[in-house]
Parts: sequence; C-alpha cells; structure tokens
Amino acid sequence: MMVSNRGSVLALLRWQSKSVLIYAAAGGVAAGLFVATEQLGWPPFTLPIIPLSIVGAALGIFVSFRTNSAYDRWWEGRKLWGRLINTSRMFSTQALAYLPDEVEADRTRIVHRHAAYVHVLRCLLRRQDPLEDEDVAQHLSADELEALRGRSNMTHWLLDRQQRELVALSDAGHLDPFRLASLDRSIMHLLDIQGGCERIKKTPLPRGYGFIAETLILYFSLLFPFTIVDELHLLVIPANVLVCLSFSLISEAGRVLEDPFTLFWNGLPLMAMSRTIDVNVMEVMGVAELPPLLKPDERGILM
Repeated sequence: MMVSNRGSVLALLRWQSKSVLIYAAAGGVAAGLFVATEQLGWPPFTLPIIPLSIVGAALGIFVSFRTNSAYDRWWEGRKLWGRLINTSRMFSTQALAYLPDEVEADRTRIVHRHAAYVHVLRCLLRRQDPLEDEDVAQHLSADELEALRGRSNMTHWLLDRQQRELVALSDAGHLDPFRLASLDRSIMHLLDIQGGCERIKKTPLPRGYGFIAETLILYFSLLFPFTIVDELHLLVIPANVLVCLSFSLISEAGRVLEDPFTLFWNGLPLMAMSRTIDVNVMEVMGVAELPPLLKPDERGILM
C-alpha cells in the first residue's frame, strides 16, 4: 500500500503510455483532417459537442460507480484485517490467561499456531505457498507443517486443530467450560474474518464493468477531438489526452483496487499487519527477541 504521495506525472504517463498514445493519435488525426479540409476549402470535419457531452457525463458516472464499488471491496478487506488484529490479540490473551502454568507447553503451542495461522492466511490471499514461508515455518513444528501439505483449506485445518486441542484441555480439567465458550467465540470470529477475505478474493467484480468502461473510453477518445478541434486546433491533442486520460485513470483506479490482497503497490499491507500480530502475541507471551515491525520503503510503499 502506498502510504506517501511520492508519485510523478511522468510515472503516471508511463503507466498509461499505451492509452496516452491512442488519445494523442486521435487528437492528431482530428487536427490533421481539420487543417486539410480548411486548406482544400471543404466544410470542416467536426462533430456537434452536445451528444458527446452527454456521453461523457454518463461515462464519468459509470467509471466512478465501478471505482466506488472496487474501493468498497478494498476498504472491507482493510476492516476485516483490522478485526483479525484485534481478535488475534484477544485470542492470544485468552489462551495465556485461561490456561494454567502446568500446561505451559500446550499454551505456547496454541499461541504459536495462531501466529502461523495469520501468516498462512496472508500467503493464501496473495497466492503464495505457505509451506515456503519463513514466518509460517518458525511457528509450526515439522509434523504440523507436513500435515498442512495437500490440505484444501490450510487455515481451516489450523483452526480445527486449535479447537480440538482446547476441547481436550477442557476435558482434562485444565480449562473452565465458560472460558472454553469464550475461546469458541474467538475462533468463530476468526472463521468469519477468513470467510470474508476468501469471498473478496474469489469473487471478482463482473468483467463486464471493466470491458464496457474500457470500450466506451476508447470510442469516446476517437470522437471527442472532432467536437473541439475547430476551437483548439493543435491544442486538441493535449486536450484529448487530458480529458480521456482522466476517465481512464478513474477506471484504472477501480481495476487496481478490485483485489485488496494483491502484491501490486495498491494492495493492503498484509505482511506488515501479519508482523504486527506476530510481534503483539509473542510479546505478551514473553518472547524477548522479536522481529522488527515493517516500515514503508524508500518509495513510500508498505507491503
């Protein structure tokens, strides 16, 4: 996620270089035809501005709707991970406070398994292999890592493992039933958060939104120069680039926000938030050597 405004106009133009060339070429064609018809004494090759103005207004509403819908998904993802941070802190505190010192090994294993759960969820949302992730490996035993292999839903398996161990500790008299019920609710919240993240990741916006927006912007960019060329002449080229690039950038903002868990610069800082949870739960457990919290890089991007 970009947390500082260090971009430039040139970088923006490079990002949309293909579209910029199309818009500039369309403006150049309109200017060339206008000059040619003027020199030949023919009627100017122009279009009335009112129909294109109506289309432009409708196009602006359409691409803005798509971008707003994409931002809602992005913000929902951020809220889900905010809940994950809070629920993780609560679950770890419950495990450490409710379980007695005589089962310290079980208590430690449960907290470490939860830290691994958060990192596994992060990897799956970013389509990375959790079994190759160092943060996952440091919190799970070799047996549990091997047991994860081939699971259709690794995160659910880890929560199931947590639940079964907590029930076993309760049956052995180490955990009060009321406290077990409180831990149950925390696990239920974790499953709800995980389900919300999976829904966003696996249900993209209908492709029709993007296709229609891109097509309308393209045809608008081909026709719009002919409505203003008689007034701007060669200045129609930068004018067309400015107007159409505005539509294009609004549409692109929606495209890049559609998946909040991507590794692109607009994605949520899942690694930073996972590290925050990791440090928080290890700290309350009394671990002395903790990894540093992540900070934005030199480009102002936090991932």
